[in-house]
Amino acid sequence: MPSTNYFVHPTAIIDADVKIGVHTKIWHFCHLSEGAEIGENCTLGQNVFVGKNVKVGNGVKIQNNVSIFEGVEIKDEVFVGPSVVFTNILNPRSFIDRKHEFLKTIVHKGVSIGANTTIVCGNEIGEFAFIGAGSVLTKSVKPFELWYGNPAINRGKVDEKGEIIKGI
Repeated sequence: MPSTNYFVHPTAIIDADVKIGVHTKIWHFCHLSEGAEIGENCTLGQNVFVGKNVKVGNGVKIQNNVSIFEGVEIKDEVFVGPSVVFTNILNPRSFIDRKHEFLKTIVHKGVSIGANTTIVCGNEIGEFAFIGAGSVLTKSVKPFELWYGNPAINRGKVDEKGEIIKGI
C-alpha cells in the first residue's frame, strides 16, 4: 500500500493490493479485502467489511456494521446507512462453492440506502435513488425513485437532495 494522505485506524485490517484514496478515513475494526478500491474523501465507519475486488467511488459514506461482498460496485457520493448488507449469491448453500456465480450489483452516483437494508444481488440502483430504512431490495431501481418496504416497492420520486417530490 503506497504512502498517501488517508487515515486507517490501527484495529483495521487492510489486505494486499488495496487502494485507498486521499482524505479517506477507515475506522475501528474494518476489513478491506484483497483488491478492494476505496475512492477519495470516503468514510468507512466501525466494523465495515469490504469484500474482494469491491470498488467504492469518491465521496462515499459507509456507516457502521455494513457488509459489502464481492461483486458490488458503489459509485460516487453514495450514502450507505448502518447495518446495510449487500448479498452476492441468490441461493447460497454452505456445502456448494458458488464463487463463480456471484451476481453484480451496481449502486450509482448519489444514492442513499437507509439503515438495516438488505440489497439482494444482481440489481442496479439508479442515480440519486433513495432506499428507505429496513428495506429488502429485490429489484433494480431507476434514477430518482423512492423505494422502501419488505419487499421494497416503488413509492414515488425524490430530487437530488433526497426530498420526496412525488409520492405514490
